Amino acid sequence: MVLEMKVSHESEFAALVPILPIFLSYMLSFVYLGIYWNNHHHLFYASEKLAGNILWTNLHVLFWLSFVPFTTGWMGENHFDTAPVALYGFNLLMAGIAYNILTKALLSHHTEDSILSLALRNDVKGRLSMLFYLIAIPITFWSSWAAMAIFALVAIMWLFPDQRIVKQIISR
Repeated sequence: MVLEMKVSHESEFAALVPILPIFLSYMLSFVYLGIYWNNHHHLFYASEKLAGNILWTNLHVLFWLSFVPFTTGWMGENHFDTAPVALYGFNLLMAGIAYNILTKALLSHHTEDSILSLALRNDVKGRLSMLFYLIAIPITFWSSWAAMAIFALVAIMWLFPDQRIVKQIISR
């Protein structure tokens, strides 16, 4: 996902200031993709059954995540202007919704006492994340920086790994 951060021909640190928005948007998106990667890994590790609809819902998650480089690049290139930040938030919201659909599809193929069902019974962070995205998108039209702070807050919230699946695996 490395964006086109153009290398400066000047050797002073001040020459990097113009690409700072690109770097910051890249860093936030890299964290988000890492969060999805790790949680996706745990989700499928704990899954006992797979089916065609699960594979399609997984592809749905990947579809929305594939837009992250575009929305990240547009946001960074335009110095966190309103429309790019709003689209970035929409992208995050849709990826979150798609991930939620994936978990529901997986749960539909598992018994209530499975590791996955027990671990995903109470998804407070997932619901909070989508609520924060829904709040941040309209806030963008008032202050794109406030919306970015909310997006960063959600990422920080997920930096602490979701231990629900790990705890269920260890307890067995």
